[in-house]
Amino acid sequence: MRVVVATAEHAVDVESWAHRARRGKRPLSRCYGPAPVSEQARQALEIVRKRAPNAAPTVGLVLGSGLGGLAERVQDATIIEFADLPGFPVPSVEGHAGRLVLGTLAGKQVACLQGRVHLYEGHSPQTVVPMIRTLSLLGCATLIATNAAGALDPDATPGSLMLITDHINMQSGNPLVGPNDEAFGPRFPAMDRAYDAELAQWLREGAKTLGIALREGVYLATLGPTFETPAEIRAFGVMGANAVGMSTVPEVIVARHAGMRVAAVSVLTNLAAGLSKEDLSHEQTLHYSALAADDLQKLIIGLLAKL
Repeated sequence: MRVVVATAEHAVDVESWAHRARRGKRPLSRCYGPAPVSEQARQALEIVRKRAPNAAPTVGLVLGSGLGGLAERVQDATIIEFADLPGFPVPSVEGHAGRLVLGTLAGKQVACLQGRVHLYEGHSPQTVVPMIRTLSLLGCATLIATNAAGALDPDATPGSLMLITDHINMQSGNPLVGPNDEAFGPRFPAMDRAYDAELAQWLREGAKTLGIALREGVYLATLGPTFETPAEIRAFGVMGANAVGMSTVPEVIVARHAGMRVAAVSVLTNLAAGLSKEDLSHEQTLHYSALAADDLQKLIIGLLAKL
């Protein structure tokens, strides 16, 4: 029996690929399309090397909703559109520019993902893999992620910051599902120290020095695009969540699999459903992200100075 696996981009004859794999012609791990995620990352690396031959970033940054302004402060910047890089889908959501920005920030060579994609845009969790693995291949040993999130603590002020100390994945998927690439990490990576303790402590110290209020807590990721119901928020609170959003967790998983140190900060743009009379909207997210952008940028620049 011949089985054909089809996606929007390709169709693969599983029997013929598997048969060739058994004959030693091609490994079974290549049965999942014409350009597996690791191969896409390597192809993207080649393009980046040609466009920015002197780039040697040690820190990668993922800039969330309305928070891409930090990339504008990168000096001697080389800007590459996501559309020009294999495996880098173009974001469709306002507040996400869809550009890779390489250059110097706070004396460190960085690679900024100015904007991200979300699963609710129709992407699989594996979509983020080429993007993060490209950062790893470029030399980034540290990933700093930012996002906009809703607060589960009624005392939280919209526009305040929260250091992510752990996460709960409620997105019904994992970006590492599928063949494992041992060149990046093990088949079963541990996630008990997903967020680096030393980086977190430096962020705490930096916030204290700068006079920035920095909350701490657990980030819960949902699929979206709908905001949560009040009942879901109550359930998430029982589970131990302090903030809820629709991103970040897939990127953190891929980064930790590749051995990168991770720090992450949420901008709390609103109180979660049922905790406020204010209507939830993406416009609200962008508004409070803009208000918090200055503090967030100062905090990240201070962290970069310590690395």
